[in-house]
Amino acid sequence: MILFAGWEIMACTGVLVGKKASVDGSVMISYSADSHTLYGELYRWPAATWPKGSMLQVTEWDTGKPLGQIPQVEQTYSVIGNMNEYQVAITESTWGGRTELQDTTGIIDYGSLIYIALQRSKSAREAIQVMTGLVRDYGYCSGGESFSIADKNEAWIMELIGKGPGNKGAVWVAIRIPDDCISGHANQSRIQQIPFDDKENCLYSADVVSFAREKGYFTGKDKDFRFAKAYNPYDFGGLRACDARVWSFFRKYDPGMDTYTDFIKGDPTKEPMPLYIKPNRKLSVQDVQNAMRDHYEGTDLDMTKDAGAGPYKVPYRWRPMNFEVDGETYLNERAIATQQTGFVIVPQMRNWLPDAIGGVLWFGVDDADMAVFTPLYCSILDAPDCYRVGNGDMMTFSWTSAFWIHNWVANMAYHKYSFMIEDIRKVQQELEGGFQAVLPAIDKAATELYNKNPEEARTFLTWFSTTTADDATARWKKLGEYLLVKYIDGNKKKEENGSFKTNGYGLSASPDFPGYDEEYYRNIVRSAGDRLKVKEIQ
Repeated sequence: MILFAGWEIMACTGVLVGKKASVDGSVMISYSADSHTLYGELYRWPAATWPKGSMLQVTEWDTGKPLGQIPQVEQTYSVIGNMNEYQVAITESTWGGRTELQDTTGIIDYGSLIYIALQRSKSAREAIQVMTGLVRDYGYCSGGESFSIADKNEAWIMELIGKGPGNKGAVWVAIRIPDDCISGHANQSRIQQIPFDDKENCLYSADVVSFAREKGYFTGKDKDFRFAKAYNPYDFGGLRACDARVWSFFRKYDPGMDTYTDFIKGDPTKEPMPLYIKPNRKLSVQDVQNAMRDHYEGTDLDMTKDAGAGPYKVPYRWRPMNFEVDGETYLNERAIATQQTGFVIVPQMRNWLPDAIGGVLWFGVDDADMAVFTPLYCSILDAPDCYRVGNGDMMTFSWTSAFWIHNWVANMAYHKYSFMIEDIRKVQQELEGGFQAVLPAIDKAATELYNKNPEEARTFLTWFSTTTADDATARWKKLGEYLLVKYIDGNKKKEENGSFKTNGYGLSASPDFPGYDEEYYRNIVRSAGDRLKVKEIQ
């Protein structure tokens, strides 16, 4: 019995925050691109004007496989990561859904859908039109997806699934998240009933219900139709490994979410969670970044609380997702923060600034828990060297690659987490706090430049973004050196000068021997019995 078949590669998480639900009035979304084979790097497409008749080669994002060609548009916009120069941001999480609806003959995959739409859209609504038009005209070859689609004023969730071989196109629905609400998705379709009469805040394919009837997925009246139930019916994995992540985010801002505990633990007979909620307080950028670091802390799914956490309270479980003991199948929790992440982002869109300055892509690599989100303005002309495509890959280590530096630090921390995370948090918070503190001054200086010469402003923002990211990576490398020196061979050196920022590493040469906690020693005694007992000799 495989509870989580397929979840090994379909494992992304995203949250959404409306502009009236944020502290400063910005729209925010997030995305962790989770995959065991995805290298964390920053994609970039410069703006371009194309000759009439130009064709675009579509390549599958996951595999690099050529899928076909489509006509290129006359003008494309610059894109940095998952945000374009007009403050449009798009992210996703895959849920697959009904396997018979995947059309392998389609030309457009989910990744290409994102990055083509970013090059062709000036607003979230236009991106929805572009994306649905692409799959209508050229076919869709991926499984079911939830997309976060946002701009400086609006945040939308669009869910889309193909129509099967020989039936080009897709069925889909897009719902705008109210400005004063937050939402999320994590590899499980989340849209239930569709407000068909709300044309301003709900868009959908004309056949979204009729196609479900045709396929035998639904037999009731339109008002009773539920997208998720028809196209991605709940199973145990879809709740426990997926919707549970959204629940963990929601409950930070709505204590009433505990009423859905049985549902997210795997009971599909319970009422599903709402698509969005109104939070009990407004969220900052740091709140959203920290949401991506969640391991169910404070819930009874807390990954530091069972024996699997080991003596150092590690909130991670190595794959596979499930295991068998004495003929019974058990699971490993799947939290928002996970070890196998390529990159993690928090796009922030601010409508009170010019687009070139208003859009900030907070970008990090590897495990979100130990990532550093560095600010990249959406108009920058180049990528930082530490995130540059080609600076290392999954099989090539590079000491100047942020992905490899962060993996090096994280893989040390996994083996002594409760100790090392304290050192990591200090540097992480210092860096991210510093970015937050300096950004208003950067905004002001860039705005003054922009009013005189927009290109000079872009050059300035490129310098700031690239320098900041490269400096943060160098600092993280220094942190890795410090951790290795401090915790070598299971010991723990004391700090003499208060911090490794002073001369050398500021550590005493004579170490402490911290050993393990009492709970772990008791587990050893229970398993080893008298074999390890010290006996008095008369």
